[in-house]
Amino acid sequence: MALSRKKFLDILIGLGGFGSLAAFTYPIFSYLRPLPSTEAKVNTVKAGTASGFPPNSSQIIKFGRKPVILIKSESGEFSALEATCTHLDCIVQYKKDTKQILCACHNGIYDISGQNLSGPPPKPLQAYSVKVIDDEIVITTIVT
Repeated sequence: MALSRKKFLDILIGLGGFGSLAAFTYPIFSYLRPLPSTEAKVNTVKAGTASGFPPNSSQIIKFGRKPVILIKSESGEFSALEATCTHLDCIVQYKKDTKQILCACHNGIYDISGQNLSGPPPKPLQAYSVKVIDDEIVITTIVT
């Protein structure tokens, strides 16, 4: 059962073609595969001075890779909530006149504590802890 020269060359060319195909496709798939996240996990962010933050206003703060909405009520109390709607991750806004948080994408409405009042959002916004230390606003994740 000797291997003919033609059969040997067919096998050799087939292996060479398979090796070439692998050599061409491996870099493409390596490039398309996402890299592991190298960003450090953020637990605390300084958000400015409390004296420079007017009552009944809000500001979007970058908390690592997530946006957080910082709200100062008319009474001067701060609250911080995740700024992406729980429906489709649209950025929410604070409405001064109604003192509510609005997702303009599909008219989702949250109260100032992050509870969903109406619209399509399925769950409340994640809350963050806010402390004022020496007039510096510090936002921290709440460990559950």
